Amino acid sequence: MHKVLPTIDDPAQLHGLSRPELKQLAGELRDFVLDSVSRTGGHLSSNLGTVELTIALHHVFSAPYDRIVWDVGHQTYPHKILTGRRERMSTLRQRGGISGFPRRCESEFDAFGTAHSSTSISAALGMAVAAKLNGEARRAVAVIGDGALTAGEAFEALNNAGVSDVPLLVILNDNEMSISPPVGALNRYLVRLVSGRFYTGAKEGVRKMLRKSPPMLELAHKLEEHAKGLVTPATMFEEFGFNYVGPIDGHDLDSLIPALENLKRLDGPQFLHVITRKGQGYKLAEADPVLYHGPGKFNPLEGIQPAAPRRTYTAVFGEWLCDEAERDARVIGVTPAMREGSGLVEFERRFPDRYFDVGIAEQHAVTFAGGLATEGLRPVVAIYSTFLQRAYDQLIHDIALQNLPVLFAIDRAGLVGADGATHAGAYDLPYLRCIPNMTVMAPADENECRQMLHTGLQISGPSAVRYPRGVGPGVAVSAALTALPVGKGEVRRESGAAGGAGGARIAILSFGSMLAPSLAAAAHFDATVANMRFVKPIDAALIKRLAQTHDLVVTVEEGAVMGGAGSACLEVLAAEGIRVPVVQLGLPDTFVDHGDPAEQLASCGLDADGIAASLRRAIRDKLANAVVANVAPVAPVAPVAPVASARQATAKSVSPRVKAG
Repeated sequence: MHKVLPTIDDPAQLHGLSRPELKQLAGELRDFVLDSVSRTGGHLSSNLGTVELTIALHHVFSAPYDRIVWDVGHQTYPHKILTGRRERMSTLRQRGGISGFPRRCESEFDAFGTAHSSTSISAALGMAVAAKLNGEARRAVAVIGDGALTAGEAFEALNNAGVSDVPLLVILNDNEMSISPPVGALNRYLVRLVSGRFYTGAKEGVRKMLRKSPPMLELAHKLEEHAKGLVTPATMFEEFGFNYVGPIDGHDLDSLIPALENLKRLDGPQFLHVITRKGQGYKLAEADPVLYHGPGKFNPLEGIQPAAPRRTYTAVFGEWLCDEAERDARVIGVTPAMREGSGLVEFERRFPDRYFDVGIAEQHAVTFAGGLATEGLRPVVAIYSTFLQRAYDQLIHDIALQNLPVLFAIDRAGLVGADGATHAGAYDLPYLRCIPNMTVMAPADENECRQMLHTGLQISGPSAVRYPRGVGPGVAVSAALTALPVGKGEVRRESGAAGGAGGARIAILSFGSMLAPSLAAAAHFDATVANMRFVKPIDAALIKRLAQTHDLVVTVEEGAVMGGAGSACLEVLAAEGIRVPVVQLGLPDTFVDHGDPAEQLASCGLDADGIAASLRRAIRDKLANAVVANVAPVAPVAPVAPVASARQATAKSVSPRVKAG
């Protein structure tokens, strides 16, 4: 039975708790996190690892006055629970519920919205500088993991912060590096000594005294570094201008709290290195933190049980890459720290010399692939749509401008369910199709994904295949590898000569994952459906033919309407001088919140029912005078199995076109 946790509705209540009470709170909080995540799904291992660190931070600092910025943010469940959201954890990552990441609009205790890595130091430094300029005594704290510290932005921020004199504390939450953390009474004493006022005051006094003799000052500095090296790993952080303390046990409140209290009183940039363990306190997660990184619902007593295998687009990609590598020794796999998420586990096992995980460094990943391509190799960059945004300049300058044959396998295109707007792949079609030399493909099913990936590998310049998260419609995947004709779509359903409702002939131009719901909706209107396949180069001849033989054209895509595939169709019609009513369906000009994938799609009108409703409105509003007088309501469309597990639904943007005679 929890005794301390139910009494905490505000982190200020932690200030008055004794050390034994804080330790009891840690046990109760860890138990609550495990029980809560097992019921809702979400990130588990990382949150079990930050329980004591969260308690210590809120015990020592005064949030929200003091700013605490959590990098990535998937380890903030303990923070959410202690900051008044305990009762709302049952709504975690559900439509209308709380986010799995920090959000400024959700709580005043979420100082900065984070979900992509390596941003915390930059944001916290900005807050610390603002506090100084405003004459405020608030502190700024950035909590960053060792994985996030591999990204360039983190080092750019360290470089900037190290020459400042603002009260910034960077906490490295180290849960992966192979460092044996020195723990115990002796280490606890040394940490208190090194982080305390006496040590830092004495150090500054000696420096002032020795400044008149630079050789002696340099010798003293080297002796100090040597002495600290006896109890801590060698560190480069002091070279950045930080006062480095650690490493200390991140699960030991008797070490954490005194160290934080001492560092809070010091001026200038401070760096605390703590060692934590992912999955701490739950043996199954400790043994396999990757499996328990982001589980769905499960029984904590039984652990995660193997589910029936479902063929995801990610799995299709992983199998395809292994098959291509078997055939062609030039094929290289590159990923920015997404081995499991991008389906590269088997590729790494079978082709270790051709597998490169470059860390959370998307910019480097893209340019590195460009370097490989210049030497005759065929690099495949496996990357999420939302993360490719971080390497946009490299995509343009280092790959496309030089027309290098790099294939981008873009996972998580479209909506992504519970991870929400921060991870949605909503913008890749607009930002890719405007780049010269790019070929952009969107598969409608699993087999088409495999063949498109093979097609991209045959292209002499840069190419991209963007596919959604989760499972496809269940199309069998052929072992054969067949290149598709570049820039050519196909008609999957042809309407009758008489047309559909009221005689209106409708053509649906579907891109990627939207083919299945488009076909389902089209059956009620006897509409033509084209699987466009290529966003760039787009099949202008097919668009022209369908526009000239139909009364209404509807474009459907699981991507941003503004500047997306539908816009490409409008450009073709404008260039050809063809005037026909056009309806664009896709993701709206807003950020789609987290929730169930099917609910997301429905909310945007991108499921079968939503597409059918848009067709009814278009017939009524755009064609009533020219084609039909009265259109009978269409019966609801039967539910269609989702094309992928995380999808969005759409905005409706109607183009004011009038059919020419």
